[in-house]
Amino acid sequence: MDTSKILSGYRRLSALPGGGRLFGWFLRRAVPYTGSIRPRVLELEPGYARIAMDDRRAVRNHLASVHAIALVNLAEAVSGLAMLTGLPENARGIVKGLEIEYTKKARGTIVGVSRCEPPSTSEERDFDATAELVDEAGDVVARAVVHWKIGPKP
Repeated sequence: MDTSKILSGYRRLSALPGGGRLFGWFLRRAVPYTGSIRPRVLELEPGYARIAMDDRRAVRNHLASVHAIALVNLAEAVSGLAMLTGLPENARGIVKGLEIEYTKKARGTIVGVSRCEPPSTSEERDFDATAELVDEAGDVVARAVVHWKIGPKP
């Protein structure tokens, strides 16, 4: 996905009825594995993203709660959108690691929120972005730190 087009695409589509869901559809097509959680982008600005993931059978485990890896997927997606929308056009990023702490069984719609100060240059460096995942009651179900490698586009 061309990072320079993420924010402009979201802004164009979110102004339309159903535009947030349409943007989510494009995101699922561009990043197929992220698409497995069917993310709905609720808000997106440079350095800030809020994404919802509905609780459905495809993301559940044998304990009737949202699977741990679906939560990891949401944490990576929300941190990535927050970070990538704030990068300069000549920069790119890739995940190099992720740490997550689960604090409660996840049930119902889960919303991931990430706030960060993305690097202002394409200089090669490591960058950490955090994500917090909350349930419908506002309880934190997981906290993640996503380790990114930032560098210039080829």
